[in-house]
Amino acid sequence: MNERFRGLGVALVTPFRTNGQIDYAGLEKLIDHQIMGGVDYVVSMGTTGESVTLTNAEKQELLAQTIGFVRNRVPVVLGVGGNNTAEVVETIGTFEMDGVDALLSVSPYYNKPTQEGIYQHYKAIAQVSLRPIILYNVPGRTGSNMAAETTIRLAKDFKNIIAIKEASANLDQMGRILKYKPKGFMLISGDDALTLPIIAMGGEGVISVVGNALPQEFSALVRSALKGDLVTARCEHLRLIEVIDLLFAEGNPGGIKHVLKVLGICGDTMRLPLVNISEATGDRLYKALADAEVVKL
Repeated sequence: MNERFRGLGVALVTPFRTNGQIDYAGLEKLIDHQIMGGVDYVVSMGTTGESVTLTNAEKQELLAQTIGFVRNRVPVVLGVGGNNTAEVVETIGTFEMDGVDALLSVSPYYNKPTQEGIYQHYKAIAQVSLRPIILYNVPGRTGSNMAAETTIRLAKDFKNIIAIKEASANLDQMGRILKYKPKGFMLISGDDALTLPIIAMGGEGVISVVGNALPQEFSALVRSALKGDLVTARCEHLRLIEVIDLLFAEGNPGGIKHVLKVLGICGDTMRLPLVNISEATGDRLYKALADAEVVKL
């Protein structure tokens, strides 16, 4: 079952119309672009999806529409997380889970819990979830790191905790997870730029941002790396590295939404407090896309 989440997963943006409402026509076009580009699964309402700006009603409708547009062609992962454990547990129970294949849940942010607090938070989620759980460690956003020992403890104690999306950029920490994890537990890259080295260490893929716009190109990198074809994977990595760096120059998802607009997939509207990237960064991104032979100058 875990094999469904091996390879290229994409943290979908949430397209908005210029009036701020969710653009479901844009979402359908985006999802078709992913699937035709060869992604292995999609993630709805992660960080890239601006989930913290969505109302509860919007989240329910967005999930239903996403499942409908996917049409069982690839697995769907639902992002559900927060820093109030009881509220996260309650929220999980409000979603219609038909069509949801797993949950992606971020480590509690802002509160800065201890490692024991992080463990107990995920224990509470694991005890109520009817779907497999992918942990998500992203210290740059949460303000605290989930140690390798905590990840391994959770992986060993709960069979429905099947993977971790690691975005700590700490390869030593990831190496410890890979060395001591139970069989079948997957380490998934949370950084596009580190996907190749993480897979080379033993990781199982990536949950990507750049894959929104370039699913075919990035899936080529991921699949080559997973097959051990590091020559091809290295070539794709170096071809896309400038684009990936610039995507995050002014924060996420501003960069990727700009590229999606350039490619004619959906608009680049975001909800405050996020704003569009500057014209200068947009120009640099376009040049990087041209250098990668994605668009023409």
